[in-house]
Amino acid sequence: MQMWRRRAGLWLSAALLGLSFTTGAFGQVGMAELPGVSGSGPVTVFYPSASESHLEDRYGFRLDVAVEGNPVQGNRRLVVISHGSPASPWVYYDLARLLVEDGFIVAMPEHFADNYKDDSQPGPPSWKRRPIEVSRAIDRLAGDTRFHPLLDLDKVGMYGMSAGGHTALTLAGGRWSPAKLLQHCEADIADDFRACAGLTTSLTGGMLDGVKLAVVRWILGFKLADTTWYSHTDPRITAIVAGVPFAADFDAASLSAPTVHLGIISARQDKWLNPKYHSDVILRTCASCEWLADLKSGGHGALLSPLPPAPDDAIREVIADPPGFERATVVPEVNRKIVAFFHQYLLGTVPPGREQQSNEK
Repeated sequence: MQMWRRRAGLWLSAALLGLSFTTGAFGQVGMAELPGVSGSGPVTVFYPSASESHLEDRYGFRLDVAVEGNPVQGNRRLVVISHGSPASPWVYYDLARLLVEDGFIVAMPEHFADNYKDDSQPGPPSWKRRPIEVSRAIDRLAGDTRFHPLLDLDKVGMYGMSAGGHTALTLAGGRWSPAKLLQHCEADIADDFRACAGLTTSLTGGMLDGVKLAVVRWILGFKLADTTWYSHTDPRITAIVAGVPFAADFDAASLSAPTVHLGIISARQDKWLNPKYHSDVILRTCASCEWLADLKSGGHGALLSPLPPAPDDAIREVIADPPGFERATVVPEVNRKIVAFFHQYLLGTVPPGREQQSNEK
């Protein structure tokens, strides 16, 4: 693993030699929602705007945005963000704001039946649709009279976290199979229980753990019997970042030499997806991947910013910050690394300006 640290360190040292984002360099942060069409959900768009921003409430979040503000020319590049399961656009607002300040337009498609309004079909049913929904989001921007004149869509960026990270790895050329996930869960369920069982139950070290393991294995035997390999790529997408991705169901060899620039973010204290079976597997296999950050004290929710209030104890347990995680310092730093990655590979230049970097690699 030291090889990956050295490679990531070399790239980050170059990229961070002066990463500087000037707040407001491209105006205010505009926000618009493209309504769902033809079976696709709505797409939330953040973009540089000439209109005045105001504090807006969105499902408990307060965002400083210009709702339906007039778009202005940025850097002509688009980044699509694939949310986690079952998340909303609002938990990626801080990253979207930094991207907009660097001139990007950001599109966030709402993934069907795996979002904060409807979480009835998470897992493989959603994973089959998600990459296609990302492509459709690009199509939506291409066909919108406000945004199409401001974009060159030959080089598009894509970021995804958790289930969105699964989407990211698929779009990077990876192939996955429900049966591969079943194989993983049959072998390593006790060590990666949340990834296999979800949040409906948990292992407590008590006498019922054996029963729980047997029941989950039995259910998965029916749900994950599909041996089909699934894949979907989009030639317009040329730079991808996968944050704490669900990856145990991938054929790792399919990601050994991705044709896009691929960055990975891992979190050592992740209680939902044990990095040993997810991000680490991809990093060991992928010769060209860049390890943007390895958050030693970060949990599964480290990349959610702002961090949402957890609706129940199970979700609270897996997304809450572990003791010692310095969110106020680490999260903005990681977001800047993500923006630097897209700046370099979509614009062809290393952003100038900033020398500091986080202690969390």
